[in-house]
Amino acid sequence: MFSTDKLPKPYAPRRLSLRAPLDLLFLFCCFILTVDVLGPEIFGHGKTKDYALWYWAGQQVLHGGPLYPSDIHQQFDFIYPPLPAILLALPSWFGKIALYTVLSILNVAAWWYTGILSNAMTGSGRKPGPWLEALPAFVTVTFVFDMFDLGQPNLVLLAMMLWGFWCLQHQRSWLGGFMFALATAIKVFPIAVLPYLIWRQKWAAIVSTIAFTGILLYVAPAPIRGFERNAAELAMWYQGMVGSSSEKGFGQRNEQNWSWVNQSIIAMTHRLVRPVNWNQDEPSKPPRTMNLINVDYKTANWIVLAVSAALGLGFLAVMPPQRLSTPRSDAEELGILFCLMTVASPLARQYYFMWLFFPMTVLMHRAAFDERPRAPLAVAGLLMLLSLPLFPLVLQAWGNNLAATIVLAAALVWHIRHPPEGFGADALQPAAASLVR
Repeated sequence: MFSTDKLPKPYAPRRLSLRAPLDLLFLFCCFILTVDVLGPEIFGHGKTKDYALWYWAGQQVLHGGPLYPSDIHQQFDFIYPPLPAILLALPSWFGKIALYTVLSILNVAAWWYTGILSNAMTGSGRKPGPWLEALPAFVTVTFVFDMFDLGQPNLVLLAMMLWGFWCLQHQRSWLGGFMFALATAIKVFPIAVLPYLIWRQKWAAIVSTIAFTGILLYVAPAPIRGFERNAAELAMWYQGMVGSSSEKGFGQRNEQNWSWVNQSIIAMTHRLVRPVNWNQDEPSKPPRTMNLINVDYKTANWIVLAVSAALGLGFLAVMPPQRLSTPRSDAEELGILFCLMTVASPLARQYYFMWLFFPMTVLMHRAAFDERPRAPLAVAGLLMLLSLPLFPLVLQAWGNNLAATIVLAAALVWHIRHPPEGFGADALQPAAASLVR
């Protein structure tokens, strides 16, 4: 009879140690990345990218100014819901250096906990050595650099989502739902977790996610912005970001929607089925297309819907029943979910693929502790290398990162369908512990 003692169990995340050489290397890297943020502001002409926008948004809240233009047809500078501006206001009150320092500290904490939680949630049942533990951070360091350099929150959102699933594992569904809601209220695409929670019948987490999303979007900003004003700004944001889409683009960034910088399912499908200019963010250059067929905008959207439905149904098909799931299969399942959430976002720029950190960590543990095929990791890594400036942009237009995501997801599907001997679904008893409860 199969013994549940053989089931892999997650280990507790550890603390940062000043005695561990690789932890010291981590702190050194964080110092260098923080210098990249603060150096130009202190010694140069000011930090560029999105940092100035975050300061502006915080100042608008502090001085009661508008976050969005009154005309829906004008381009939005700030394309996020009101809550992030509220969160940026306090550190902005102390000036740019204080704000940028806080954002850097958040990225440092998010990077650490993303690595620790990812390694703890692989379901391998074995504590990784220091080099295996650090490997995912090494191979994704370029994405992390983008997070610091650009000032984007995707790494922080990833840490929130991982923390949310960690809370679900430890029977803290309401806290897990709050983390999902907070990530959604900052940058909407994490709401894609909700269908998964519904399918897995995580009712407490579902109620918590929905309730806290409403509170964070409508209630939390009200004492500062006023309830009516916040509701009006939220409606304006929704109309400009979610409710406006056409052949030219969507979400206030038409020049990026169909171009090579976007490797989402939506963008890739439109580039392949419509004669859209994938080089449109550089108007000085002649238009370039890559479509295999030629259909209209409406038909292209139906194709996007069909592709998305096929991926969703395929995901449901490979997910084992809850009573037969194991920590290993749950980790692989979550890895696939993170892959899908990454490419399901309407806009998936290069730094969005930071979210592949967890799927890659799961597969690295499988490669380290399982002698079966390890090639997918190498293939995915080579595909991601095509984003380097050494290679032509057309390779990104053809979706090198999207292809890498597909390879990682397919490898995780294989592991779910081919568990090691002794951990197969036929051998498991209904009492087997589930990673995500």
